Amino acid sequence: MAANGINGAASVHRPLKAGIYAPIPSFFLPESEDLDIPSFETHVARVAAAGVGPVICGSMGEAIHLSHAERVKLIHAGRKALDNAGFSDVPTIVGTGGASTRETIELGNEAAAAGADYAIVIASGYFAGALTRAALKAFFVEVAQKCPIPVIIYNYPGASGGIDLDSDLIVELAAECPNIIGVKLTCGNVGKLTRIAETVTDATWAPKYPRKNPLSHFVVLGGFTDFLVPSAFVNGHGAITGLANVAPYTIAKVHQLSEAARKDLSFLPEAQRLQGVIARADYTIAKASISGTKFLLEKLHGYGGAPRKPLPPIDSAVAEALWAHPHTQELITVERKLSGKTA
Repeated sequence: MAANGINGAASVHRPLKAGIYAPIPSFFLPESEDLDIPSFETHVARVAAAGVGPVICGSMGEAIHLSHAERVKLIHAGRKALDNAGFSDVPTIVGTGGASTRETIELGNEAAAAGADYAIVIASGYFAGALTRAALKAFFVEVAQKCPIPVIIYNYPGASGGIDLDSDLIVELAAECPNIIGVKLTCGNVGKLTRIAETVTDATWAPKYPRKNPLSHFVVLGGFTDFLVPSAFVNGHGAITGLANVAPYTIAKVHQLSEAARKDLSFLPEAQRLQGVIARADYTIAKASISGTKFLLEKLHGYGGAPRKPLPPIDSAVAEALWAHPHTQELITVERKLSGKTA
């Protein structure tokens, strides 16, 4: 039974709100590479305490390295961690992109049965060269129609063989598929975000193209933190960003200040200052990818570990340079101040 009250008799609806979401890493035990569930639960609760929602089994979560059964375990663990920490109103977004349309639908059904609130779906890039615009549209239409929970489009050319959905196609899908309730743009294209956000936030759009659940609205999220302030001023809704694993309080603060600045420009200078901090850090830390984020979590919180093979762990010299980098240290200083922790 779906946990969000859509397509079923469940009583809980956790709306997808504007804000910051973190794609949670999947943590593994060092010798066996089995899932490290306690570390995962700790981290989900940690980011939620900062006002950041979890995305489970995404790119940062190495979904491609997980079995279907492991994905279900993580969904259960994420919901348990949120509920136990007092965040029962925080939704779980779960990556359900598979190698085929059939598997993507299967993963969506499994996620819904495990209690996920939303599915985030990326197109498979294995046969990217053969996937025409019509084929890509048909993929998302069928998945949206058959998924028991609402779907977020995930546009990430780097993880889908270069597939880069344009704003026209995304707006078409939003208009024609009432079960699609958002998009994550890890293409980093600010113009694309602007065009989509301007369309879906127009006062005439939502009444004309209502979502399947009338309590939902279409959300436009960036995939990086380096344009949070600009995106707020073009009606963007926040971001799903890996950096929120490392600095959830800082990134949530930038989003809050950006929204406040839309009504009162006196908040803008501080939003711009912090935007500079996270933009510099995002540029530096993103280069180290998943292994870099896990290394920083290990340094900061005592858990992180290595990715699953064949992804290599971060080289020790690269790791130490990342930790010592002025952009990293600047971010950590701000994060400690905002979180109330000095070390």
